[in-house]
Amino acid sequence: MKSLVSPKPGTTDQARDEERTATDPAAARRTPAAAGPLASFARFVLLGGGVGVASSGVVPVLAALMPWAAANALITVASTLLSTELHARFTFGAGHAGWRQHWQSAGSATAAYVVTSTAVLVLHLVQPSAGVLYEQVVYLTAAGLAGIGRFLVLRLFVFAGSRTRTTVRAVNSAPAREAGAKVSVLFPVPAL
Repeated sequence: MKSLVSPKPGTTDQARDEERTATDPAAARRTPAAAGPLASFARFVLLGGGVGVASSGVVPVLAALMPWAAANALITVASTLLSTELHARFTFGAGHAGWRQHWQSAGSATAAYVVTSTAVLVLHLVQPSAGVLYEQVVYLTAAGLAGIGRFLVLRLFVFAGSRTRTTVRAVNSAPAREAGAKVSVLFPVPAL
């Protein structure tokens, strides 16, 4: 999206972006990693799927020591913390995930936990003697479907503000002109 006010007539978008990243270190960290929806989804699947597959291998081990729902809850908390940080840094290019992003991500992870637990519960109601292989198939299928929902929530709500911003410079501000300073205001732009 183009800036609402151009700092100089004839300045290109690329020159403005370079000027903005030179003066805003956080923007410099975000800009190279910011990706379109398909690249973000590919990173989400790779990172989140990797954490999910590793988690699915640990759940049955813990389930031998405690109830399956408790094991799933413990692994969900640990994997959510790890994957939120990975998604913030690599999937959405937002840098380090703050507490707000972790709490918002926890909400979508809670929904994913309910989906996976319900799917395995239904499996055990339908097939009480289902083995680990069937549990894994049902668990990973439910986790994959919940993961698509998590991707949309993370991209559109949790990390949308840090991924898309535009800079507006106050050109006609008398105090700023007299002091020789540049004034920048960042506005979040909704992702499409």
